[in-house]
Amino acid sequence: MAGIVGYGVYIPSYRIKVEEIAKVWGDDPKAISRGLVVQEKSVPGPDEDTATISVEAARNSLKRAMIDPQKIGAVYVGSESHPYAVKPTATIVAEAVQAAPEMTAADLEFACKAGTAGMQICMGLVDAGQVEYGLAIGSDTAQGAPGDALEYTASAGGAAYVIGKKNTLADFEGTYSFTTDTPDFYRREGKPYPKHGGRFTGEPAYFKHVLSGAKGLFDKIGTEPSDYDHVIFHQPNGKFYIRAAKKLGFNEEQYKTGLLTPIIGNTYSGATPLGLAAVLDIAEPGDRIMAVSYGSGAGSDAFSITVNDRIDEVRNNAPHVTDMVSKKTYVDYAVYAKYKGKIRMAWMP
Repeated sequence: MAGIVGYGVYIPSYRIKVEEIAKVWGDDPKAISRGLVVQEKSVPGPDEDTATISVEAARNSLKRAMIDPQKIGAVYVGSESHPYAVKPTATIVAEAVQAAPEMTAADLEFACKAGTAGMQICMGLVDAGQVEYGLAIGSDTAQGAPGDALEYTASAGGAAYVIGKKNTLADFEGTYSFTTDTPDFYRREGKPYPKHGGRFTGEPAYFKHVLSGAKGLFDKIGTEPSDYDHVIFHQPNGKFYIRAAKKLGFNEEQYKTGLLTPIIGNTYSGATPLGLAAVLDIAEPGDRIMAVSYGSGAGSDAFSITVNDRIDEVRNNAPHVTDMVSKKTYVDYAVYAKYKGKIRMAWMP
């Protein structure tokens, strides 16, 4: 099967703490942090949207892939916050990394799992011999209405993966998807903020799909939790992530590296790809990784991946996730609201 030839990430440097948001709405910050397992989150700057985040992540992935961008035959950008309703983000990325024009490109949307859907499409195209390399990106500048619980977690960031068969740094062993029509979270066209079904988003939505996706992959390729050195799940908050890991029988050593929500929030389409990148940053040749995404609406994509020797050659060619996490500047709620467009300026249409 196809494998990962290069990977790259980008996380905005601005941060806002849970305490700062709680102060505005009169909430108990300790209770929020304890309940969601979140301390702070990333905030996109006024010049950072899904397109710019995707471009930066893609450029970093090519530093590790070390290929001619003209050999990329497909570019897919998964997000629920594309800057244009009608105009693809994928073409912007393709031009920026010099992959255009002999290629196919498209924007994908499946709530928070559109990035992993792009990875599956690239895998299929590469395995079928239709393209030599594919570029799949999961990126978001997530929305949360003022005063909504999502304000504590909805953040920004993304990761990009170059997928091919030559000079891989990690190889796909298999993938499995579990999908149903479960309307737990949605945003209608033209609406600035999403709506969510409260507790309905837990057992019948997130847990049903994530656990079914993981178990389906176990059955498909004949593995179990003890066969993996690392595991990553979609992470709308830290609490769900840890609970899913424990329900499946994984221990803290296996799941801790990919858990980023407590320090950067929920990057939506970027969440699972970023968690996987954090694991690849420290993984050793021979390590086995499971990654399970989740997208509301609802579905999960599960992957089994084995790291090979090339990881040591290219790991340091681009910034690590920890580099992006540690580079941060805190903002107060007023600046956060301005950067996120929660304040309508006089010159705005």
